[in-house]
Formats: sequence, C-alpha cells, structure tokens
Amino acid sequence: MIQRCIHISEAENSLVQAESIICFDTGLDPRSFARTKMSQCLVEPGYIVSSDGTREVWKAAGVNEVEYPINSSNESQISFMRVWGPMLPGKRLDLLLEEINSKNESITSAKQTALQAVTAWIKAKMFLGETESAPNPGAAFILETAEAINSNVFFAPNHLSTRCLYIEGSTADRYNCPDLQGIDAAAFCACVMLYKILTGVHPFPTADIYQDMREGVFMPIHLAAPQTDEKLSDLINSALLLPAAKNQAAKSGADILTEILQILSKSNSQTIDVSLLSVTLSDERKIQLEKEKQNYLFKHNNITRTSRYFTRHKHLIIGLSIAFFIIFIFTFSIIRTALQRPTTEGMTSSEVAVAYYNAFGSLDHIFMEACISGADKSDINMTASFYAVSRARQAYEFAAAPLITSAEEWKKNGGELPAADVFGVTDLTLEHISGSEYEGMIIYRANYFLWAPNESSLTRSDVLRMKLDRRKNWRITEISRTER
Repeated sequence: MIQRCIHISEAENSLVQAESIICFDTGLDPRSFARTKMSQCLVEPGYIVSSDGTREVWKAAGVNEVEYPINSSNESQISFMRVWGPMLPGKRLDLLLEEINSKNESITSAKQTALQAVTAWIKAKMFLGETESAPNPGAAFILETAEAINSNVFFAPNHLSTRCLYIEGSTADRYNCPDLQGIDAAAFCACVMLYKILTGVHPFPTADIYQDMREGVFMPIHLAAPQTDEKLSDLINSALLLPAAKNQAAKSGADILTEILQILSKSNSQTIDVSLLSVTLSDERKIQLEKEKQNYLFKHNNITRTSRYFTRHKHLIIGLSIAFFIIFIFTFSIIRTALQRPTTEGMTSSEVAVAYYNAFGSLDHIFMEACISGADKSDINMTASFYAVSRARQAYEFAAAPLITSAEEWKKNGGELPAADVFGVTDLTLEHISGSEYEGMIIYRANYFLWAPNESSLTRSDVLRMKLDRRKNWRITEISRTER
C-alpha cells in the first residue's frame, strides 16, 4: 500500500521534464476522484519561500493515474489518482524530525539538520505572515542545494496536503492545535518541533493530545531537558501554553518567533550549532529541577487524571450522586421517623397496659403499635380505621376539631346516649394475676367497656401477658380476650 502520499519522485517521460516532481497520492480511484471534485485542488496554491523573503506561487501541473501493488507478490494492483507538479529536490520536514530517533546517523548530526530545517521553516512562515499555508510539517519541504540545507521552503497546497496526510494515517496533526490561527499557530508548531529536537520526545505524547494542548498539560522543557538554554526554554514553554485557557503569557506568537530566531541564528544568517543551546547546571540547580519534575509528575498522574476521569464520567457521577442522595434522604427519613416513633421507655408494666387502652379514645394507633410485641393487632387496626375516617371527614367538612370523641371525655361530660361519635374505653380496671417486674414477665387482667360510634358498649375482659423486650421496655406479648 502507499507509504508516503506526499513525496518527491523522479520525473516520468509522460510528464514534464524536470529534475524532480512532487507527488500527492490522493488514495482515490478515478471515479471517486471525479465524484469528490478533487480536481479543484489543481488551482489551490502552494508557496516556495526563499531566504530573502520572496515567494513563488506553486500550482499543480496535472493529474495522472498510478498503480500500486495490493500485496508483496505484485500480482494484483490498484489504481489511484495522483496530483503532481514540478519542484526542486528537497525533504519533508516531518521526516527530518523523525531522523532524530533513527540509527542511520549520529543524533547530533540529525538534530543539527533538523534545527536548520525548523529555523528555515520559521523564517518562511514569518515571511508569509497571515497568508494561509499548510500548517503541518508533513506538508513542508526544505529544499536541498549544494549547501545541503538552504533557507528555501516549499509549503504544499493546504487542503490537498491535508487529504494526503490523512491517507498516510496521520489522523491527528500532532504539531498543531486546532484552536490557534495565523502566527500563533506557527509559533506553537515551531516550538513543538524544537521541543522534539532538544528532548527527543513529543511534548504531547498521549492519545489525549488535543485535550493536553488545550489544558497546557506537558512537561516543561526545562524539566524534560534541563540543560537547555533558559531563555529558549521560557519561549518554548510560553508558545506551548498559547492554546491553554489558563494561558497568561505576555508574549504573542510573533514575539516568540522573533526572539527564537534571534537565539537560533548567527550574524551571517546561519543556524547556531545545536550544542550551544545547552548550558552546564550546578548541582544545586539539578536538585531543584528534579524536585520540580517530581512535583509535575505527581500533579499529572494524580490531580490531572482524576480531574479528567470526573469530567469524562460526569453524567454517570451526577446520576450516581443523585441516586445516593435520594437513598441517603430516604434512609435518613426512615431513621428519623423510627427515632420519633413513641416507645414505652421508662414506663412500668401497669402504665403500659393503662396507656394502651387509653390510646383507643385518642386514636393513637402508633403508640398502641409501640405497646405490642407479638400480640394480636386487631385493636390497632380498628383504631387506625377510625383515625382514617376521622381525618377524611375533617378534610371533607373543613372541621378544625376531631369528629370522633374520646369515650372517657364523653363520660366525664355526662355520657348522654346515643353516642354517635364516641369511641374508646371507659371504666378500666387492672388486676395483677401473676409474675413481677423483677422477673421480667407479668400477667394482668383488664376489665373495661369499649364504645364505638352508633353502637352500644361491649364488655371486655382481657388477660394481658407482658414481657421486657431487648431494650428493657415493657411490651404486651399476648392478649386473651373474653367479650360479651
């Protein structure tokens, strides 16, 4: 398959006779090429910028169809459309940067060549100013002459080169932040390249490259390469912070590039030796920088990653937080209700028994529930029913006072019949049968009259078995009733 979609090739007989041509393999077959209207790229300009600032507009000379083998056997081939145009021999800037880590030549020599190329690229970008030109180093060629690296730079047509770099597999432009434009974008790109030259690594190596760029998450070059000239380090760090929201840099992209050129260029316009960009550090300074580096790594590995985890999963976290909050409120409500429920704490067994029967007239079925532990709950259910009826009538009739009168109060007021709205117990007597509070078990006999609305009284005789519960509160565990 295609290895490099933007490349320089020897001229073919069917093409114009020139020393070399630059080729753009679009990865499109003839039909797709026509359907996507890629032929419009033939009029898109590129630029050749010379060392004195003059520029020459470059345009594609034509399109031809080329065949590439599908596999190593070369038995099957596939056709692609290729845009081409004349150009002097040169080398892609991104390939020069890749050679820094190759073993074909010494690292120092590769760094020097790359530094010269980047210096020429910066000058050419500044000569172009705000003129739109391809930002990716993969679309820039440093032209070769007898003097090896010259200051002439070719910028391929922007949209055509972007298409070809995508076909190569460069889905992400690792040298540019999409939030920057013009000279600021050039300053950022230049300093990413300088960072790679001086440290051997990319400042934004992770898959979250654009998020790192926007948040200014990178190891400052004075920590990645401590020997780097301090002024150059400050300029590179300032440029890499340009797209960050927290950027407070006082320098613009143009100021940064101007000062970088002053550092990299000699008086005769030649590029400074890369070794002169390194300085000797004192032991104290090395210790200080190592501490800063450890602090950065801690912040990146803990604070930054934690913050991003919460950002990426914020909807899930918000949902879980709401769920936990609801559960907490629900649980707290249950606990609070349980704590507020009446108990028989501090009451003697006889007091519990008497209070149980008095609760009939006050319709306090909740307290009656607290008095019972295992005994029959029919009294509670009956009292709760009258409570519900009373509340419903109050709401319906807009009455302020309860509409069910306590039997005890009714009797104190004369006890006149008929007793239409009377409910409760009267004439209660409590007789001790056996057991004692000391033993934790006691039996009483309760005799009383039960009054219900619109009904005559019932004469009841209950045998109450009472015990202490685990909290040492007296509870009614059994009711044996005789009724007539």
